[in-house]
Amino acid sequence: MGKKILLEHDHVEGINTYEVYRKHNGYASVEKALKTMKPDEVTEEVKKSGLRGRGGAGFPTGMKWSFLAKPEGVQRYLVCNADESEPGTFKDRYLMERNPHLLIEGMIASSYALGANTSYIYVRGEYFYIIRILEKAIAEAYKAGWLGKNILGTDFSHDMYVQCGAGAYICGEETALLESLEGKRGNPRIKPPFPAVKGVWGCPTVVNNVETLASVCFIVNSGGDEYAKIGIGKSTGTKLISASGHIKKPGVYEIEMGVPVEEFIFSEEYCGGVLNDKKLKAVVAGGSSVPVLPAELILKTANGEPRLMSYESLSDGGFATGTMLGSGGFIVMDETTSIVKNLFTFARFYHHESCGQCSPCREGTAWMEKVLHKIIDGHGKIEDIDLLWDIQKNIEGNTICPLGDAAAWPVASAIRHFRNEFEEYIKNPSTVKDVKYYYHCNNLSPAEAYSSI
Repeated sequence: MGKKILLEHDHVEGINTYEVYRKHNGYASVEKALKTMKPDEVTEEVKKSGLRGRGGAGFPTGMKWSFLAKPEGVQRYLVCNADESEPGTFKDRYLMERNPHLLIEGMIASSYALGANTSYIYVRGEYFYIIRILEKAIAEAYKAGWLGKNILGTDFSHDMYVQCGAGAYICGEETALLESLEGKRGNPRIKPPFPAVKGVWGCPTVVNNVETLASVCFIVNSGGDEYAKIGIGKSTGTKLISASGHIKKPGVYEIEMGVPVEEFIFSEEYCGGVLNDKKLKAVVAGGSSVPVLPAELILKTANGEPRLMSYESLSDGGFATGTMLGSGGFIVMDETTSIVKNLFTFARFYHHESCGQCSPCREGTAWMEKVLHKIIDGHGKIEDIDLLWDIQKNIEGNTICPLGDAAAWPVASAIRHFRNEFEEYIKNPSTVKDVKYYYHCNNLSPAEAYSSI
């Protein structure tokens, strides 16, 4: 059984209330930070811990904090990115629903380190009930004196607010989130300037993910060195994994970094194996935006070594043979899965969620969806596969934000590893099940579907 840092008390009845949370050492990190540590010392412990951003990018958290500009007399802000919209990812929802005070505590300690007297939690619009949970917990924290003026009798004051998003995936990108937070359309900003210099309201801002900020509590309480002892190499600490798909035990799991992928899928401690004991076909390891890998490459690296649940091991070999840990949205596919249909679902999503600001993304995502529609509907041509490859190449690296890359990588990896399936749809459409899949998805008649090509 691996160490639990974030989910240690998730099954304690009433842990979402202040009284029960406080009895389980709640807010100890705030007490320790404010009474015994200077702000820079908190940042230094986070650096020592090796904590990397848990929202997907995996950038070192302490280093990100150190980039924050600190001009005299200018307000600084901390923004929590709770806009969890990556398909296949639901671990932040679980954490906020079960233990909201853990996030609030982590944000207060982090804000102290950053010298930020105001913070925001930007929550995905579809998580409306989570907003009520957070607002109640924040009210309890104010009443108990952990938020407001002169916390614990110190000079540090802090106010925290919850902001509801409008259900836009693009607002998971930190600069689009800041635009939305300011009341504007959620379009990503051109960088530089980066948020650490010019963020929300034009002031220095740090944007961190829910899981990242919640992890700060353990780091302050136990020290960065203790956190760094957990995990493997540069992938320190624990990671929340949203496990779904064809597995016997879907759910949210907290793993120590470095657990073998094979153990995570097949052990009873975690996913319990493939549903109905079917054969494992492929895995999307970090949410819909990362490359899909066939079974032989997700279980072992190209060198034949066991693939581990870590940033370095999953990316071993680059995109030719590797993938990314991403946001931890772990989607398992058995032998019955159609990779082409799965890709079509992803492509529809990215086309719908593109903000349209960049031509390669706006036009490219639409084009990829249409080409995949033709293939899946039994009207594709062999050259359409190469067309898809060329489209994704022209999107990748040519957009303001990573949504373009997120749309391109699944297409590239699906063609790279499962080209034979695309060819089967094209050469023998009558043998492929559910070739009218597009009609069912869009409630269209065949005539309407054809006319949209």
